[in-house]
Amino acid sequence: MSDAPAFSADRLSVAPMMDWTDRHCRFFHRLLTRQALLYTEMVTTGALIHGDVPRHLRFHDTEHPVALQLGGSEPADLAHGAKLGEQWGYDEINLNCGCPSERVQRGAFGACLMAEPQLVADCVKAMVDVVHVPVTVKHRIGIDKVESYEFVRDFVGTVSEAGCRTFIVHARNAWLKGLSPKQNREIPPLRYALVHRLKHDFPTLRFSVNGGIQTDAQVHEHLRLLDGVMVGREAYHNPWWLAGWDAAFFDAAPNALTREDVEARMCDYMAHEAAEHGTPWSNVARHMLGLRNGLPGARRWRQVWSDHRLKALPPHEVMARAHAVAVADPA
Repeated sequence: MSDAPAFSADRLSVAPMMDWTDRHCRFFHRLLTRQALLYTEMVTTGALIHGDVPRHLRFHDTEHPVALQLGGSEPADLAHGAKLGEQWGYDEINLNCGCPSERVQRGAFGACLMAEPQLVADCVKAMVDVVHVPVTVKHRIGIDKVESYEFVRDFVGTVSEAGCRTFIVHARNAWLKGLSPKQNREIPPLRYALVHRLKHDFPTLRFSVNGGIQTDAQVHEHLRLLDGVMVGREAYHNPWWLAGWDAAFFDAAPNALTREDVEARMCDYMAHEAAEHGTPWSNVARHMLGLRNGLPGARRWRQVWSDHRLKALPPHEVMARAHAVAVADPA
């Protein structure tokens, strides 16, 4: 069986998640799956225009394939951000039209952009005109109490005319008032059938579905009807699931690394990050706290890796302590 992917990388991807899918998290996830597409946290155009560009865009070569998600609503600013993303080596530029947070709304982007499909089309066109990598859009199936299929159908139709060929659809409405971002991931009902219908009505476009997907069986079921599946919180909280993805969904060689191998490589990475950038190991370790979920001693293991009193110790010594307590107290 070849290591080369038999399918496009977006067949299965890890969602962009604020405060979670930073470059340390993506390095960790790439140890688990060589094939799946990884996304950055959302990076705003303002951060790239006025902020520290290397801090926002730096990533490790092993992260490929990796996509940059941008947040913004000014075509010229998004074109600038997309161009930077391509220059830094990202494999895809994604526009966020799905985040419902009030902070994002105040910036006039995220899910509220779905009410302005022509503006989104203008933004996409501006990005498509300046980069050679794919420009994609992540969005919801509707906003507030607008639940008609026609709303999302017309949004996709308008935006696709500007050159977007791939849409990642969170199969819930975004309620712009009255719900927190967390509630927006749980309360509006999932309606996968609308995403399936989009693929039926736009057969030449690529569609990935996002929202509430937690098992291999669910992934396989959606892949019968769609081009891709995006997994969010389940991938983060139960990362060992990713170790089976290459064999299960890409017809690629199984991941040969054990959990201990992955942890040891993360320790090497932590040591390198500390030496090169002064990064505390705790900034990295927080992303792998779910690695031993379901194993004896997992709770005690997590407690050691979460203990900031140990921050002066080298990562490999913290690993040794974590395993010692996990064996001593396997409850």
